[in-house]
Amino acid sequence: MTEPVFLADGAADCGPLAHGEVVAAHFHDFGQLRYAASGALVTATDAGTWVAPANRITWVPPFHVHRSRSHGETDIRLLRVPADLAGQLPPVPSVFAASPLLREAYLALLADDGPADGPRARLLLDVVVSELARARREPLRLPEPKDARLKAVTDLLHADPAGPATLAELGHRTGSSERTLSRLFAGELSMSFHQWRTLLRVQRAVLELGDGTSVTDTAIRLGWANPSSFIDAFTDLVGCTPGRYCAGEG
Repeated sequence: MTEPVFLADGAADCGPLAHGEVVAAHFHDFGQLRYAASGALVTATDAGTWVAPANRITWVPPFHVHRSRSHGETDIRLLRVPADLAGQLPPVPSVFAASPLLREAYLALLADDGPADGPRARLLLDVVVSELARARREPLRLPEPKDARLKAVTDLLHADPAGPATLAELGHRTGSSERTLSRLFAGELSMSFHQWRTLLRVQRAVLELGDGTSVTDTAIRLGWANPSSFIDAFTDLVGCTPGRYCAGEG
């Protein structure tokens, strides 16, 4: 496997990513905020996978190895957070809901043509970090396994999240018993097979809904029996209905 590289980029950056474009594993010695003005960004680390549509902001702390994948034509805006401010944010990668004030301060900071360490830039950055510190953190972290037997199963689920295969059937396809896999899900990922697959499907639902797919079509595409069961699962995990989430109210 390719070793992650250290990138010492500038204070802020932005750029378009084509659908499905991958940014290889790397890390920084500063914190980084990642905002998709359009499209969505999937950020993966050894600790898990996070999904952030256009109304969310992803936080990656200093020295956390991360890789990315775009969903849709993604206009990504990257912002450097120096170490003296990074300590005010969580020590692990996170996704936050973007309030109007947070979003406007973030975009104003990126548009500022003054010095990166100037008083206006520092004031805007202070507003961004202060708003993030009080913003609601998304609960949709999908833990990823290290055990090869379990990873073989989760790779199949990533490839076909809507598939109806049982854990026994997936075990048969990957050469492990249902009992062993069930134990690995509980021991390594602290959740059951059903809980993990539901979380994966809800993460994918966030991307589908961000593309403008209806709640009914999203439910069908991702394997739910009916829209009501999808709405219940989404609400249990996210804390609001799909409609409220898409409206930025969750």
